[in-house]
Amino acid sequence: MTETTITSLALLVNDYDEAIDYFTNRLGFTLLEDTALDAQKRWVRVAPSGGGCALLLAKAASDEQRAAVGRQGGGRVFLFMQSTDFWGSYRAMKEAGVEFLEEPREEPYGCVCVFADLYGNRWDLLEART
Repeated sequence: MTETTITSLALLVNDYDEAIDYFTNRLGFTLLEDTALDAQKRWVRVAPSGGGCALLLAKAASDEQRAAVGRQGGGRVFLFMQSTDFWGSYRAMKEAGVEFLEEPREEPYGCVCVFADLYGNRWDLLEART
């Protein structure tokens, strides 16, 4: 069978530029691509500095999509960002204004803390035990 990979996940946003600013300046992501497709639609991809799956920042274009912005995980953690230095990442994100929803905690699988992105989607910041 042919090998396949997931290269991007679509994340609904209200505005391209505010989302780019958040992901690059608060979470330290890299802007991979920002291409205008027409007067209102852009192909915008960002990814963590360490690589991995990119996010396609998709501007909500319908009432149904606008209602889902910030709720793509249905109220639970939706995305997982792994760090090789939890405390360094946590401090940098906190200083950049990222909203953490709880205090960091130790779990059997590693150190973890839930944060919300600019729209309210819940993420785990974690450093897995080796």
